[in-house]
Amino acid sequence: MNAMTIQIPNHLHAKEPVEYTKGSRDQVKLMVTNPRNNQIVHTKFSNLKNYLQKGDLLVFNNSRTIPSVLDGSVGKKSVEVRLAHRLNDAQWKVLLLDKTIDIGDTIIFSKTLLAVVAEKSTDIPLVTLTFSQSGVSLMEAFYRIGKPIHYEYIEKDIPLDAYQTVYGTVPGSVELASAGRPFTWTMMDGLKSSGMDIAFIQLHTGLSYYENDRWPDPIQQPEHYHVPERTAELVNKTKQSGGRVIAVGTTVVRALESAAKKNRVNPIRSSTNLYINQSFSLQIVDGLLTGLHEPEASHLDMLSAFIDPVLLKSTYEDAIKKEYKWHEFGDMNLILAGAL
Repeated sequence: MNAMTIQIPNHLHAKEPVEYTKGSRDQVKLMVTNPRNNQIVHTKFSNLKNYLQKGDLLVFNNSRTIPSVLDGSVGKKSVEVRLAHRLNDAQWKVLLLDKTIDIGDTIIFSKTLLAVVAEKSTDIPLVTLTFSQSGVSLMEAFYRIGKPIHYEYIEKDIPLDAYQTVYGTVPGSVELASAGRPFTWTMMDGLKSSGMDIAFIQLHTGLSYYENDRWPDPIQQPEHYHVPERTAELVNKTKQSGGRVIAVGTTVVRALESAAKKNRVNPIRSSTNLYINQSFSLQIVDGLLTGLHEPEASHLDMLSAFIDPVLLKSTYEDAIKKEYKWHEFGDMNLILAGAL
């Protein structure tokens, strides 16, 4: 795991969407880093296309965020359930903060939805729930009774729509795949008009934080992903023509590199527990657009596959000095292999 030691000041935790104060999602800051020459540029996210090139391919994750916090009860006791990741049509791994709940206990969520604790683990703080509904009807139940996950730095209720990307179409992520959140349709159209292309993968994000300073081990938390045939074709064409494949988010890196074989991407629908860090040799992705990550998060390990950890720490320290905001409603970081 990474060993970055930085302290994020409390006022740099983004507490609400930027459009609430500045009118548009694309008004966040953008830090552009070139690891080849240690050059760092600070600009606005709306200027993104100035740092891309004709022939570049941006790959987005079209997974849509679901309401993944469920309030239920066991007897007279209130229980909060946080969905972590889907196992099958009727079963999910979930986080239960109440440790007294045991295997065989039934959690009642509504008149039509309940779940039985089917399994508890000794090495990770997740349990398996078997729900009384499955498939589409279970997802519809989540939408009826659930609410989006928000952590302690979010001080007020924010609607589920704010936790979506404009292009997300397939429900399944328990948390927002946040790197794509600042994009507007106008920006995406502008990128295509400037000679860049876009493609989509799908990777349903799992729970990123277990509370009490505990973070998931990505090896123990597989995530479902899908690389469509059209996306594989565009990626391979871009690589062959000398263009750059820019991943919009760490989820896209994980999906593309999981689907890679001999520097090509194969269309696939599967699950992955791929762990990417400094020792990982990237086959496909040439650049990464991402948010700013907490030092303890495994996402930060992935960034060290693109940029030397010493330089990465320096860029984060610079971001703190320049008042960049962290987390899903925060500012952005573009790491590129090519010249700025």
